[in-house]
Amino acid sequence: MSSNPIVFWELASHNAEKSVEFFKKAFGWQIDYDKETGIHYIPILKEENKFSGGGVFTLRRAKLPFLTLYIEVEDIDKTAKQLEQLGAFIVEPPIDITPRSRICLFNEPSGVTFALIQRKK
Repeated sequence: MSSNPIVFWELASHNAEKSVEFFKKAFGWQIDYDKETGIHYIPILKEENKFSGGGVFTLRRAKLPFLTLYIEVEDIDKTAKQLEQLGAFIVEPPIDITPRSRICLFNEPSGVTFALIQRKK
């Protein structure tokens, strides 16, 4: 994607503070609160930016369209267990989707679905 890249995302949560604390503990994210806008921001540093694009597909099992953000992790099984301990619901346990990639879908505490991805080397 060379033009008009995706550079930001938002999570509309029933309890932003609870969601922010979950992501801080689960992934060690730095999250800054802006009193003026009332939004918690997760800065992306250019040297750490690994955002690699996305994909579009036709629904198979789901009934409604959705957007999923993938969070890359080193150990997907360990992270999935940690997320459950922090209050997440595991929607789809870790599975191989290709010989080099595994994914896991989870709902963070307010119910929004995210995904983990582990790339095998």
